[in-house]
Amino acid sequence: MLRRHWQAIIADRSPDFLRLGIEQRGEGQGGELVGYVDLGDITAGSAEFGIAIGEPHRWGQGTGTRAGQLLLAHAFGPLGLSVLRAKVHAPNVRSHALMQRLGFIPVGESGTDLYRGAQVPLVRYEARREDWLRLSKSM
Repeated sequence: MLRRHWQAIIADRSPDFLRLGIEQRGEGQGGELVGYVDLGDITAGSAEFGIAIGEPHRWGQGTGTRAGQLLLAHAFGPLGLSVLRAKVHAPNVRSHALMQRLGFIPVGESGTDLYRGAQVPLVRYEARREDWLRLSKSM
């Protein structure tokens, strides 16, 4: 059932939307679908960045960081985007840390959203192509 859920999420084919599945491979095993990365509201120069790793036991293993890095490389490379935006629920410490590891910087708040049963502020982040290029060269 979980696999069908993730496949339906990944299957969106809107022209201003790109969603890619994240597979985690075990030694000698095929890939297991564990989440997704996406770009929404894609324009000629910008898009909204999103990422989700579904099962909590998958968190903290570097999967989100690696998948995010690959999506940024695609967005700032072949897609030619100059700015990516993201929103993170204020209490979501893990997502804030991921955004910073990927080179996003906080740029303000953007209203509120439901998170774990409570309305919380959303923190807006941005990543710029020129900053990402500089950061990626130092890695």
